[in-house]
Amino acid sequence: MKLDIRMPMGVMFVLVGAILTVFGLATSSDVALYRKSLGLNINLIWGIVLLVIGVVMVILARRAMRRSLDTTPPSREGKNEQSGVS
Repeated sequence: MKLDIRMPMGVMFVLVGAILTVFGLATSSDVALYRKSLGLNINLIWGIVLLVIGVVMVILARRAMRRSLDTTPPSREGKNEQSGVS
């Protein structure tokens, strides 16, 4: 089975996005922290963006794995039985 790079990258994006989202939610009431970013909760915004990207990558990787399992060639045993060779 081949490793699709989208799976570990997607999991990494989901983990970092979850950390940023939780931090952004926990510090949303701290006005002084977000004064430099024009009052925007950048941690929350980018946490959600990374979560979405990570989930999409994981879904695409699982879809690719499912497709590769569906298109596996038939086993050699079936060919030997059809040709009469044992």
